[in-house]
Amino acid sequence: MRLCVYGAASTAIDKKYITETETLGRQIADRGHSLVFGGGGNGLMGAAARGVRDGGGSIIGVIPEFFREEGIEALCDFCDELIFTETMRERKQIMEDNADGFIVVPGGIGTFEEFYEILTLKQLCRHQKPIAIYNINGYYNEMLQFMRKSIEEGFIRENCMDLFYVTDDMDDLFRYLEAPAVQLHSVKELKDG
Repeated sequence: MRLCVYGAASTAIDKKYITETETLGRQIADRGHSLVFGGGGNGLMGAAARGVRDGGGSIIGVIPEFFREEGIEALCDFCDELIFTETMRERKQIMEDNADGFIVVPGGIGTFEEFYEILTLKQLCRHQKPIAIYNINGYYNEMLQFMRKSIEEGFIRENCMDLFYVTDDMDDLFRYLEAPAVQLHSVKELKDG
């Protein structure tokens, strides 16, 4: 299966996140999977790609052309395929189309946006692919608390939490991703709770 990893591009993050995400990338390859990701060479994007490369796995990177032109971010220079897009929206669409499942590792605004978009699309029954948050060092605990608050206040349906999986255990992560897909209800059923 081809797994899309969403994560930080930052070079300022604690090395424990880098190390754990490199190990994740290595496990992706060791388990016979390949990677599609945002094409960046730094942060957790670069760490995931290095791990997959070191495990002998295949890598597709997807990055907007303006990142290269404006020097916004270092590009991963060892992808098997590096796809350049005109826009961020096009980048996300290509990653989504090429993925069989999604792993969210720690990240910032871009990662939050990618997670919420792919979750929204699943809630709207536009895909049935697994979405897993790899909650390294409890990074996403407060975000999950906020989502629970939104449920309590009636802004999010409780069943939305069933559309993704959260774990800090790598074996558990892969058990979820590799399990047969759970068939979703209709949009109306999901929305009506």
